[in-house]
Amino acid sequence: MTDKTYVFGHTNPDTDSIASAISMANLQTQTGRYAESYRLGNINKETKYALDTFNMQEPELLSKIEDHTNVIMVDNNEFSQSVNGIENAHIQMVVDHHRLNLHTSEPVYCIAEPVGCASTILYKLYRQEDVTITPRIAGMMLSAIISDTLMFRSPTCTDQDRITAEKLSKIAGINLYDYGYKLLEAGTDISDCTAEEIINIDSKDFMHHELKITISQINSSNVDEVFKRKPEIEKAIEAKIKKENIDLFVFVVTDILEANSRVIVLGNRTDIFERAFHTELIANTTLLKGVVSRKKQILPAILQGIDQKIEL
Repeated sequence: MTDKTYVFGHTNPDTDSIASAISMANLQTQTGRYAESYRLGNINKETKYALDTFNMQEPELLSKIEDHTNVIMVDNNEFSQSVNGIENAHIQMVVDHHRLNLHTSEPVYCIAEPVGCASTILYKLYRQEDVTITPRIAGMMLSAIISDTLMFRSPTCTDQDRITAEKLSKIAGINLYDYGYKLLEAGTDISDCTAEEIINIDSKDFMHHELKITISQINSSNVDEVFKRKPEIEKAIEAKIKKENIDLFVFVVTDILEANSRVIVLGNRTDIFERAFHTELIANTTLLKGVVSRKKQILPAILQGIDQKIEL
């Protein structure tokens, strides 16, 4: 055990998970604390584009932590989406923008706000601590906001996210929209990914009433091209369902141009999804018009669908 604090986001990290870990570790360091950022999975292409653009080093991979390790959780507060050993860690702080599902044995400094991105919260913490945001850190935080809000088109986006993004783009010295669309486009290339890799690019597990739900999401500028690989994607999903005892697996392909999503839904509880979205799956597939947010649109509807079934 050391005085070092481990800072990390969630498994299968997205750009916000990495950017917020980097920016939080830097904030801790700048205020006299010993902290380092880590990743809990492979970096996706969108995140790599941001890291390369702003000449930032990829955080070290962390697979497990020892008991009583000092940690700060960012962009996540659910143990099911965290590192092995998190249950026995000393959680110093949580900074998140998702639903709260946190159980600790001691009080925790928790900042959870209904904004579109954890990096939006981090920006305010920098200001509160009067710590200068460098152009490189600003670029990473901006990348996170662009990614999480789908360039401000997600229903999770708030005025705080937009205003913060504008300020960060000026600090980073880049054109917000020109860079933003290049970033999102970089994340849509799955041509060299296996089907297993595709369904794990941004996948999150949730437990509700003893049901295990997995929602995997990718962005695309050509959804039809993704669905040409539907048979192999379904095979990979079915293998994961069997291996991890998943009751409902929802694979979401979000069209970054039209702001809709097409889904592949598998598992022994697809009835929950159909009830939640008042739809019928045809060949395991349906279109969700205007749906782009896992956090605000997809997960809440599914959880409500489960609760409705139980009440019946």
